[in-house]
Order: sequence, then structure tokens, then C-alpha cells
Amino acid sequence: MSSIKPFKISIPDSALSSLHAKLSSATFPNELSDAGWSMGAPLADIKRLATYWRDTYSWRKAEAHLNTFPQYTVPISIPGHDPLEIHFIHARSKRENAIPLLFIHGWPGSYYEVLKILPLLTNSSDPSIPSFHVVAPSLPNFAWSDGPTKKGFGLEQYAHTLHGVMQALDYKEYVAQGGDWGGFLSRLLAKLYPSHVKAVHTNFPVHAFPKPWRNPICFLQAIAGIALSSEIRAGLAHTQKYFDEGDGYLKEQDTKPQTLAYALTDSPTALLAWIYEKLHDWTDAYPWTDDEILTWVSIYVFSRMGAGASTRIYYESGHPLAGSASRMEVIQSYIPNVPLALAYFPNEIVRLPLSWAWTNGPVVQQTTFEVGGHFAAFEVPELLAGDLRKLFGANGPCLGVVQGKRGF
Repeated sequence: MSSIKPFKISIPDSALSSLHAKLSSATFPNELSDAGWSMGAPLADIKRLATYWRDTYSWRKAEAHLNTFPQYTVPISIPGHDPLEIHFIHARSKRENAIPLLFIHGWPGSYYEVLKILPLLTNSSDPSIPSFHVVAPSLPNFAWSDGPTKKGFGLEQYAHTLHGVMQALDYKEYVAQGGDWGGFLSRLLAKLYPSHVKAVHTNFPVHAFPKPWRNPICFLQAIAGIALSSEIRAGLAHTQKYFDEGDGYLKEQDTKPQTLAYALTDSPTALLAWIYEKLHDWTDAYPWTDDEILTWVSIYVFSRMGAGASTRIYYESGHPLAGSASRMEVIQSYIPNVPLALAYFPNEIVRLPLSWAWTNGPVVQQTTFEVGGHFAAFEVPELLAGDLRKLFGANGPCLGVVQGKRGF
């Protein structure tokens, strides 16, 4: 634990000056008068946000707020790569016997997503309600974490890094929660470290269609559900619309992230449009404030490895080196012995039938919500926190799953 160091964000004035200069010299495209959101982020929105970013928004105010949270860095060694300095928040409950919880973000998110839910998870004064020691790392190549310098840093390397952070904190046993990439990585951690990861909760339930030779009951339920349930058909139509019209970013980041990185790194307006589109499309009518949007995007602008580096996880997950897991392999994996809990929000980018989840592991809890989208911890923190409390609470299926030492 001696290698863990306190961390404070301190972006140099020169970086702020560079951002403002680029915003001042931005050249905007024209736009069709009736385009709306149909072709991407509207020109009026991006111009307004860019002007506010340049003239009014205060990064120093945001930085001071971010620095009120307990942050640290720790070097993590991954075979085949140089050690990486990993940034993380470590918010401990006042209860020593609280449950260690690893919160894993995705793209285009960051550890910023955890901030609203932290007090809900750590400050419970009612002993009948579970409380948590929350660890929220910045993934390699995101925010204030270091990143690898060569290819081959795939999903397993990300998972090993996250587990390394928990081991550095002396959490021998813990539970994992995540959305987006956090959903994949939490499940992969359960596969790689089943004696350490005692339960997985994800708000990004992505499952493969059941195979008749592997999951005959689930297969029959899937066929019947599609045939008989209008709700299931609507969910699949929602999912298909995403693949038809909403996953262009995925193909580019999967295949040519370096080409995209020039725009995301050099042009703050390009980065703003790239991310703002997802904040709009993937949330459930969440009332974003301009300050929230610009803090979210500014973390990418000022990130240690640059905004473009964050997209490499897509390429590496689609082009794994021999012996590493691809994204699809994680989706199709059945992971035994580690309880799996799933939270379904209506404006998640994919909506798949609940019965398909049994192809992934021993499902102990499935909760369907009426509001919320892709960034549930930020949009509806009370609902996500409540689902975690239910899972680990007095009548929950994962009561008492974590035993042993509780970290420093």
C-alpha cells in the first residue's frame, strides 16, 4: 500500500489557454434547416455549448469540486507492458464491515459518473441497509490514468489492471458494478478471478441469443417470447434501430481509432459533438446542464493520454492477441459460481429479453425500471443505488457474499 499516493487534479494554465484559443478559432459546418437530431448533434447546440465553454464555463470551479473527492494513484504491472499509473477514487463507508464495491465506467464516460451515487452507497446510517467502500478507477487511457504504449492491451489486461487496484487496496474479496465497458469488464473479472469477485451487478445487460444445444430451455423461451410478447418485440426493434442508425461510432472506433483520434485530440468542438450526441441519444430525456456536459467533456480534453486514446479499447477488444478475450467472447461466456444481477433501463442502447440472461451465468436478480438510460449512475443514481442495496440487503440474494479483510 506504500505505492498508493494521494492525487489532486491540477491542469496547467497553458492547457486552459490552448483550449480557449481552439474554441475561438473553431470553424463550424453548415446544416440542413430541417435536420434536427436526425443527422447528428445540431449546429445550434454545439455553437451554444462551445461559446459557453470559451466565455463562461469555469474549469477551475469544476476542478475544485472534483478535488473534494478522495483520489489516489497506484502503479499496476501488467505482463508484457510497462507499469501503468492508475487513478482512482476510494470513498470508504464509516462502517468498517462495508462491502468493497468496484465501480467500472465505460465510454464515453469516466469516473465522473460515480460522483452522484457515492453518498448513496457510502453514507447509510441505517444498519439494516448495506453500505459500501466504493473504488472507482479511471480505466487505462481515460481521465488521469496512464495508458499502454503498444498494441495488445485487450480486455483481459484492463480486467487485470482493475483487479490490481483492488489488491493494492487489500480488498481480497469484492463485488463489481458497471455499465457500458464496465458491464463487460465486471463479467470478465468474475471469469478471471472467481475467488475474489463475489458478485457482479451490471446496468448493461448484453446477452447472446440462446443456443439450443447449450441452453435448450432458454432457447425455447426466446422463441416463444419473440412470437408472443409485444414488449420483447419492441425491445428488439429498439436494439435493431441502434445497430441501423446509432453505432457508426462503434465501427470507426473498432477499426480506425487512430484516424479518429486526430479530430478528438486537436479539436475540442469535434470532441464535444462526438460525445454530446451520445449524452443526448443514450439518456432518457435527462435534463443536462451545460456545466455537466462541459465537465464531462473537459475530463477528456485534459486527460493524461489525450481524448483519442480512450477509443483504443474498442480496437483491442475486436482484435485480441492470441489467448485474450474478444468482446463477443465475453458476451457469449457462461460464467458459473459468481452471482449475476441485472438492471434494465428503458433507454439503454440495447434492450434484450430477460430470459436470454441465463446464457451468461447464475442470475440472482433482474430489475426492470421505468425510467433511465445508458448512464444510470448519473441519470438515476437513487434507482441504481437502491438496486444494489436490494441485492446485498437483508433479504437479498447476495447477502453476506463478501467475507474477510476489508482493506485499509
